[in-house]
Amino acid sequence: MRKWGRIVAIISSLGIVLTATAVMFINKTATTAIPRSKALVGARQSTDGGTNILLLGLDSRRDNDGNNLPRKLLDYMHVGSTSAIGGYNTNTMILIHIPENGKKAIAVSIPRDDYVNVPDLGYKKIKEAYGYAKYAEDSRLYKLGVKNPDREHQAREAGRTATIKTISALLDVPIDHFAEVNLVGFYDLANALGGIQVCLKHAVDDSQYSGAKFPAGLQTISGVDALKFVRQRHGLPNGDLDRTHRQQAFITGVITKFRTQGIFGDIGKISALLNVAKKDVVIDQGFDVLGFLPKAKSLTGGNITFHTLPIEGYVMRNSQSVNLIDEAKVKAYVQDLFYPKPIPKGSATPTPSKSSLISQANGKPVDGSTIPCVN
Repeated sequence: MRKWGRIVAIISSLGIVLTATAVMFINKTATTAIPRSKALVGARQSTDGGTNILLLGLDSRRDNDGNNLPRKLLDYMHVGSTSAIGGYNTNTMILIHIPENGKKAIAVSIPRDDYVNVPDLGYKKIKEAYGYAKYAEDSRLYKLGVKNPDREHQAREAGRTATIKTISALLDVPIDHFAEVNLVGFYDLANALGGIQVCLKHAVDDSQYSGAKFPAGLQTISGVDALKFVRQRHGLPNGDLDRTHRQQAFITGVITKFRTQGIFGDIGKISALLNVAKKDVVIDQGFDVLGFLPKAKSLTGGNITFHTLPIEGYVMRNSQSVNLIDEAKVKAYVQDLFYPKPIPKGSATPTPSKSSLISQANGKPVDGSTIPCVN
């Protein structure tokens, strides 16, 4: 049941960034309570005035100190048995570009099964970069006699560093900040925020797998139902890609919640969200959350559009089904989104690139200002 993990990234990570930002507005000293990472030390940084933030959802049934999550909690959340504990795939990866000029932010979902070159490891599914690097460092530290939680913390740093390097190289963009959230973080976030509005094009019944059973149309979900909503892929026309669109739709609901319910001014909700951030999230040590407040308010105003990185198709590699991508096209696709070149006056409208056409086949962009209806 490890596949649940791809749900987490966009929902929890962006929600946590917004959460922490709101908290800092009330109490600046609270930043010290959120775990920090040095994984971005020495990494390439933006020079154009914009900001790129990577959101990671970690597929692990362990807490940040390496302790197994309680079996009772896992059963209640319907995310698999304790036999699944210990996976470290980043099953959700979202890169957000916030331009300096105040234009709409662009969020790009990176499909977890994209087959890419992982530095020092060769070609793997992109979700596996974290786990391979984490395992290697954990083994090295174990031989040196390093014990948890120190060993867990240091090994996860290796996983974060490998993931950041892989994504930065794949897309040819700098990564300025990141936020990582674990399994419980999503569940805690959904409960702290209360109901989130989503919309389905058709009624679904996936009782056998994710447990999702929802009517068509606009509806409010929370807690375990929220997990079911973003986990479902069986019975959907486009499988994993539709699940990615579910994630984007849910985070749009989170954004709407912040905008319409005055979360930034609700001290009770802010306190509950801070508790989530303190135990379920890790952010980079250079993240000035208080300084990010104006941008966070812009995002919660719906000033963001979600895209999905294009794929070419599905192939078998090492007895696994993977997403085949054209790395040159992927780079061009992201460069066009993040750093568009102005079109000279009088020029003809450019013909859509092949990567753009592929993107349309993988799903239309999701506008963060309205709640979209999805499969």
